[in-house]
Amino acid sequence: MLTEPTVAVHRSFLAAWDELGPDDDHWMGVHAYGDGEQNWSREQAEDPAEFARLVEAVKRDAEPDTALPPDIVHQTTLWFVDGDEWLGRLAIRHRLTPALTELGGHIGYVVRPSARRRGYATQMLAQSLPVAAGLGIDPALLTCDTDNVASRRVIESAGGELEDERHGKLRFWVPTHVA
Repeated sequence: MLTEPTVAVHRSFLAAWDELGPDDDHWMGVHAYGDGEQNWSREQAEDPAEFARLVEAVKRDAEPDTALPPDIVHQTTLWFVDGDEWLGRLAIRHRLTPALTELGGHIGYVVRPSARRRGYATQMLAQSLPVAAGLGIDPALLTCDTDNVASRRVIESAGGELEDERHGKLRFWVPTHVA
């Protein structure tokens, strides 16, 4: 189920972080601005109090009154969980910058390696589209690497229409309002 970040998944969040490794830890969403700009380390996140601060900072990144650097946009971060098991993360960026228009899009997601190929990304994206619609985003821009066949299928299953390829990324527009 897609839900707000919660401290209830602390242990499995850390395990997922370990699965992704240092080259992909940016997908964990541990760089937040809601507590002043901070990039939490794996070691910091082990501490329950620091993890609680991380969770609250990530939530505040969605609030319009949270001060952000000029090139950073507010985003709603949602976690995909099953009980106390952290399975993935999805971020809905509230607006597009020129860079996000080219490379990132409105919505980005990751599924932890041990949970891949089970349909979770498809579920995450489907569950996020009404949230994006509620933020006034329609359609939503999603991008994926040209060689990421799995992500392309996820986006297409949500109704994504390929617009073009730029900088090694496929760019899709996905309707968020379902008739």
